[in-house]
Amino acid sequence: MKFLEQLAARRRFGMKPGLDTMKALVEALGHPEEGLASIHIAGTNGKGSVAALCESVLRAAGYAVGRYTSPHLVCINERFLVRGVPATDDMLERAASEVDTAIARLGAAPEITFFEYLTAMMFVLFRNESVRLAVIETGLGGRLDATNVITPLVSVITRIGLDHCDWLGDTVEKIASEKAGIIKPNRPVVCGAMPDEARTMIQEVAAKNHSLFIDTCESVSVVSTKKKLNGQNIKIETPELTLPLIHLPLAGEFQLENVSTAVATLQVLSQALTIPETAYKTGFESVSWPGRFQLVQEYPPIIVDGAHNPDGADALVSTLKSLVKKQPIAFIAGFCGDKDVAAYLHRIATQAACAFAVPVRNPRTLTPGQTLGQMHIASLREAIDCSSLDEALARATIWAKANNGVIVICGSLFLAGEALQHFKALPDQTKNRLDLAEQLKPSN
Repeated sequence: MKFLEQLAARRRFGMKPGLDTMKALVEALGHPEEGLASIHIAGTNGKGSVAALCESVLRAAGYAVGRYTSPHLVCINERFLVRGVPATDDMLERAASEVDTAIARLGAAPEITFFEYLTAMMFVLFRNESVRLAVIETGLGGRLDATNVITPLVSVITRIGLDHCDWLGDTVEKIASEKAGIIKPNRPVVCGAMPDEARTMIQEVAAKNHSLFIDTCESVSVVSTKKKLNGQNIKIETPELTLPLIHLPLAGEFQLENVSTAVATLQVLSQALTIPETAYKTGFESVSWPGRFQLVQEYPPIIVDGAHNPDGADALVSTLKSLVKKQPIAFIAGFCGDKDVAAYLHRIATQAACAFAVPVRNPRTLTPGQTLGQMHIASLREAIDCSSLDEALARATIWAKANNGVIVICGSLFLAGEALQHFKALPDQTKNRLDLAEQLKPSN
């Protein structure tokens, strides 16, 4: 596609925090963002799952919903969901053409970054497709994120941890302050489960903005009654709502807090939108959010998990302890170089019978040798490096069959995407190309 060439060229601009360029761009486009009623979601972990859950329920309630998330696993179309389906190439080309025209109007060849360009495309795409209700996930941070030109119906902040510290700050409080930048005056904010210091910061920002603060830990109860590798049965209760038993196709204890956050968000929206109880059951039972503790093969069991920071590793380990109690586990892991790899591997080391280091399909990848060195430091037993995911899978499968073991592929969303493509486990397998996913290198 022509616009992919344009997008690739914008990698040289890297990441450029600030909203001045984005505000000028949406003005040149005729402010397509002003036609959207939206849910705006920031956070370190869980924001994509919450976006998927909210979108699925709203669509089940009969609304024409759009969803914007990042990064994509394989194909860029995944970022733009229109009425439950990834945007077509033609839709994206049309939106990109309008964005190019608007950029030309701005003159002086403004440095529109990779993510600014995609975000502008999202606004135009939803306008073109008559989408008026959207679930929008921030890319990085919140206060200076390109998506933060909207005034949403409700802001949502999911669990906060240490990630992208070079950009957002080196403490939970600093990161929470940046994420809380999506809170708008007199608009409610839903706060997911998170460290006390982060919750306090978000509550303070909400108070300054005269925004209703909803703590999901106090307003929603979600309990898992039956857990399996391919999903779990859950019970949901709020002061206003008691839902029938729901089979959630997303495994992992960490998904319970994401469901809780989604329910609290939808309850806020129900003051303006009609959301019948049946929509919760239908939406949650049909939700799709690939690469998050996803079982892609039953024998030997192979799980793909895209968590890529220490908090995500904690969630992965907790889920494995709950669901894989007797079988040994082999980890196939690859990482981008800007992640806290040592802390991640230290957390999974206690669960690993053996490990395989692989490269990630991203310019920022660590080499298998570099990852192997980190594995040895973390005391992962029987760790070896492999030149590719295919090689690691072949070796790990032999080991798993001989030892009645489980294989977990983890460490990066980009590795998760490659694995899902390998197992044909993505909901849309029509795109065989691999699109570039991001560029976080700072601009000069």
